[in-house]
Amino acid sequence: MAMSKRLAAEALGTFWLVLGGCGSAVLAAAFPEVGIGLVGVSLAFGLTVLTMAYAIGHVSGCHLNPAVSVGLVVGGRFKSSELLPYVVAQVVGAIVGAAVLYFIASGKPGFDLAAGLASNGYAEHSPGSYSAASGFVMEVVMTFMFLIVILGATDKRVPAGFAPIAIGLGLTLIHLISIPVTNTSVNPARSTGPALLVGGWAVAQLWMFWVAPLIGAALAGVTYRWLGSEAPGPDGLKRAGLAFQEAPVSGAGV
Repeated sequence: MAMSKRLAAEALGTFWLVLGGCGSAVLAAAFPEVGIGLVGVSLAFGLTVLTMAYAIGHVSGCHLNPAVSVGLVVGGRFKSSELLPYVVAQVVGAIVGAAVLYFIASGKPGFDLAAGLASNGYAEHSPGSYSAASGFVMEVVMTFMFLIVILGATDKRVPAGFAPIAIGLGLTLIHLISIPVTNTSVNPARSTGPALLVGGWAVAQLWMFWVAPLIGAALAGVTYRWLGSEAPGPDGLKRAGLAFQEAPVSGAGV
C-alpha cells in the first residue's frame, strides 16, 4: 500500500478516535438524565479502535497512537524508518478531531473550553485529584498492558480476524481503570489534540502523556519479543518443518 494512503488512513483513524472517544466525554458523559458516564466513555474509546481496525487495518495497520507505533518498532513488527511519518499523521488527525469536537461543543450556550475538552491531567487536573506520580505510573502500566494485548492478539500464531475485538475491549478496560486518575491517555496523539486547543495547564502537563506511554510501549515491545519467542527444540523444529512443507512454491507471502 502506498505510504500516502497509509498515512491518510492513520490520520483518519486517529481523527475518529479523538472525535468519538473525547466527544463521548465532552458531549454525552453528563448529558441530562441519560448521560453515558464513565462506562459509556470507556466503551466509546474501545469502539473507535474496534471499528477503525476493521475499516483501515488492512491499509495502515491501524496504529492510531504514537505509543503503539513505538511498541511495534521495539517489538520488531514495524519499520523504524516509517515511525516518524506515522506519528506525524496521528498527531495531525488528533488535532483535526479535537478541532471538530471544539466546533460542535462550542455551539452549546455556556460551553467553557477551560473545562478541558477531555484533556488529560494530573494533580488538580486529575478527575480524582491523583498525584503526578500516580498518574505517571498508571500511564506506563496501562500502555504496557495495551501493547501486550496488541502484540499478542496480532501474533501470527493467533487465529486471524479476532485481534480488533481483543484490542478494543482491552482499551475499554484500560479506560474503566484509569479515567479517574488521568482521564486516560495511553496515546500521546489523543492527548495532544485537545491540549493544544485548551492551552495553559493542558499543554504544561502534556509532557507526561508523551513520556509515560512511550516508556510503557517500549517496555512492552521488549517484553513480548522475549515472551512470544519460541525456544529451539523438537516441537519448534517440527512446526517450522511443517510450515515449510505447507508453504506455497511461489506467490506473495512466501
